[in-house]
Amino acid sequence: MIAKIQIGHAFCSLKLVFCTRFKGMDLHSQLLNNLPVFEVSQMMGKIIDFFDKTTCSHVAITENNTFLGVLPENDLAYFEADKKIEDYRHNLENFFVTNETSWLDVLEIFARNEANIMPVIDADKHILGYYDLTDIVGVFIGTPFFTEPGGILIVEKGMKDYSMSEIGQIVESNNAKLLGAFITDNQNDVVQVTLKISSTSLNEISQTFRRYNYNILFGNSDDQFLEDLKKRSAYLDKYLNV
Repeated sequence: MIAKIQIGHAFCSLKLVFCTRFKGMDLHSQLLNNLPVFEVSQMMGKIIDFFDKTTCSHVAITENNTFLGVLPENDLAYFEADKKIEDYRHNLENFFVTNETSWLDVLEIFARNEANIMPVIDADKHILGYYDLTDIVGVFIGTPFFTEPGGILIVEKGMKDYSMSEIGQIVESNNAKLLGAFITDNQNDVVQVTLKISSTSLNEISQTFRRYNYNILFGNSDDQFLEDLKKRSAYLDKYLNV
C-alpha cells in the first residue's frame, strides 16, 4: 500500500538547481504497474472502492485508452457510486509525467500538485504505469547530497546578484567540491541557497563568500567570524559595565 505524504507549498519551493552528479539518475525501474487505470465510461463506485482501500491521492482516467486526467481523492465526499466517471469529467486534474521526464521535474510535479501518485504516459498518451512519491524521494535520499560526507552551508544574496557558477567557483577556489545546491527560500528579491560541500571545515569558504557579499545564515559551529563577533560583543558588554 502506498503511504500518503502531505506536501505543502514550502516543499514546492525546494528545487535542486545545481549538481551535475544528480543528472543521470534513471527512474524507469521505479515504474509501478499494479495500480488500476479507469475508463471514463465506468461507474464511480469503482473509484470510490479504490480510494477506500488505498491511500493514493489520485487515480488516472482514460478515454478509449487515452489519458484524460486524474481524479483526486480529496473529492471523494462528492462522488456518487451510481453515476459514471463521465459525470465527473469537470473534476479531472491534468498532470502527468512521461518516461523521459527528469527525476527533478518529477519531484517538482509531485509537489506542485500535492500528489503521492503520478501517472506516467508515452508519446501517444497511453498510460505506462505510475510513480510513487515514496520511491522517488527514496531515489533522492540516495544521492551524494545526502550520502557523502561533508558540511552544510546556507548563504543568501540578492536575486539579481547571486550566481550558481560563482557559488561553485567560490567553493572550488577553497579546494572543496560542491556536492549539491538548493534554493530553499526566495523572498523580497533575496535568494537563500543551501550548499552541501565536500569539506567539513567551512571557515575559509564562509570568509570567501562574505568577500563576495553573501550573507552566511548557517555553517559550522566553529565559524571564526561568528566566534569573533561573540568575543567582541562580550568584551563590549564588559567594558560598558565597568
